[in-house]
Amino acid sequence: MSQAPTWEIPTNARPDQSKFDFDLDLTLSSVVAVHARIPEDAYTAGLLGAERQGNGVVISDKGLVLTIGYLITEATEIWLTTNSGTVVQADVLAYDQVSGFGLLQALGKLGVPALERGSSADAAVGDEVIFAGYGGPTKALVSTLADKREFAGYWEYVLDMALFTTPAHPLWGGGAVIGQNGKLLGLGSLYIQDVEAGVPREGNMAIPIELLEPIFDEMTSYGQVQQPPRPWMGLFANESSQHAVVMGVAENGPADLAGVESGDVIVDVAGEPVSGLADFFRTVWRQGPAGVEIPLTVLRDEDYFRFAVITMDRRDLLLKPAYH
Repeated sequence: MSQAPTWEIPTNARPDQSKFDFDLDLTLSSVVAVHARIPEDAYTAGLLGAERQGNGVVISDKGLVLTIGYLITEATEIWLTTNSGTVVQADVLAYDQVSGFGLLQALGKLGVPALERGSSADAAVGDEVIFAGYGGPTKALVSTLADKREFAGYWEYVLDMALFTTPAHPLWGGGAVIGQNGKLLGLGSLYIQDVEAGVPREGNMAIPIELLEPIFDEMTSYGQVQQPPRPWMGLFANESSQHAVVMGVAENGPADLAGVESGDVIVDVAGEPVSGLADFFRTVWRQGPAGVEIPLTVLRDEDYFRFAVITMDRRDLLLKPAYH
C-alpha cells in the first residue's frame, strides 16, 4: 500500500554503521510504513485527513506495532509496509490519549525483528541519536537530542517531559528515535520550530518510550488504559506571555456550547488562577473526570466573563475500531 518516499536523507546526514556496535540495517528494518484510511464523515477527518501516512515501530515478535495515535484515530483500514516490500493489514489495538501512543496488531507476518525498548534516560541532552522513518538507511537522520522538557499541546495535551531533536525529519509522525545503544528512546510526534526553549531552531518533538511501560499491559489487554477519562473541553489554546489564550473551539463542543470564544484569555479555573498552557490544562483535569462542570473566568475585550463548561469524554465522538 505504501511505497518508500522518493526523497532521501543526504548521505552525509545519515548514520554511519562504523559508529555503532549494533546492526544498523537490521535495526532500521523495525520501522514500517503506516497507511490509514478514515471515513470522510469521521469526527477527525476534517482536521487530520481521511488518508494518513506515517511510521510505526515493531516492538514485539507477536506483530505489535507502536505508532502515533493521531495517525490511526477512527481508522477503518490500516496497512503496514516493511522496507523489503511486505504489505500486511493491521487492526487498531489501542490509543492512549494521555501519552499519544497508538498500538496496532499486524494481521500477518511482517518478517522484521522487534526493536528493543530502552529509556530516554539512556541519552543526555547534546547526544547524537538516530531519527528513523520507513525506508531504511536512506530515510534515517543523524540528529541531536537538543532538549528534554515539558510540552503542552493546544489540543488539551501535556507531557511532563518530551524529547526534542534537531534537525527536523521530513516524515516525523511515528518515527523511531534510536539511541547509541540501538534501543528505542522515543516516538516522533510533531514538527516544531523551537527545539530549545526560546530558541528559533527547527526539529521534532518525540514522546519518551518509557511512558508506554506503565500502560502497556492495559493497552494490549483492554484496548485502553483503565483510568477515568480526562474532562475534554473542546477548545484549542496557545500560550502568550504566560497566559493561556483560546485559539478556537470545536463546533458544538463543550466550550463552544458554553460560550467560550476565540481570543478569550483564561483567567482562572474554578477560582484557581492559571499561568500558562500546561497549568491551565492540569488545573482543569484536577476538577474531576469527564463530565465534570468546569467554571472558567475569561478576559474578553477588557471585560471578565464566567462560563460553566460541561466537559465530556472525547472518545464518545470517535468511531470505534473495527476488528477483522
